[in-house]
Amino acid sequence: MNAKINVLRAVLVILLLIMFVSIFRFSNQDGEKSGSLSREITENVTKNVKTIQRMEKSKKEKTLDKIEHFIRKLAHFSLYTVVGILMMSLMSTYNLIQIKRLGISLGVGVIYAMSDEFHQMFIPDRSSSIIDVFIDSCGVFVGIVIVVLVLKAFKVVTSRKCIQKN
Repeated sequence: MNAKINVLRAVLVILLLIMFVSIFRFSNQDGEKSGSLSREITENVTKNVKTIQRMEKSKKEKTLDKIEHFIRKLAHFSLYTVVGILMMSLMSTYNLIQIKRLGISLGVGVIYAMSDEFHQMFIPDRSSSIIDVFIDSCGVFVGIVIVVLVLKAFKVVTSRKCIQKN
């Protein structure tokens, strides 16, 4: 059993490091590269939306700018939700009280979000945003909640199976 937990922990740490490196690499892109990636994603998402495609050019640009902003914030939230899932999953492999698992998971996620925004201050044409730290932190929190709910559901299902067997 101990070997299986150690393998699980190793896998979760590796996945967490992959997420941290991925986030770092996105943040390390200069403003032009980051902006062009966001615009490309926005155009791909909206290319089949006829109401947008039929708009007059300046109105279409304003609409795409708003959608791009939303997509960028959604990307922040989503990446950090995965961080929250991985951190809480990792912490759940340790024999700690739940509040410590929650605190460590949230703390690591928030500290990484803050360090990521600090890092962006040194990248050309990028800026740091407390709002992004808040969005990232909310993502971490949602990831933690997902793991807590999944583990509770798993316990309910397994306890029902035990009761039915007896």
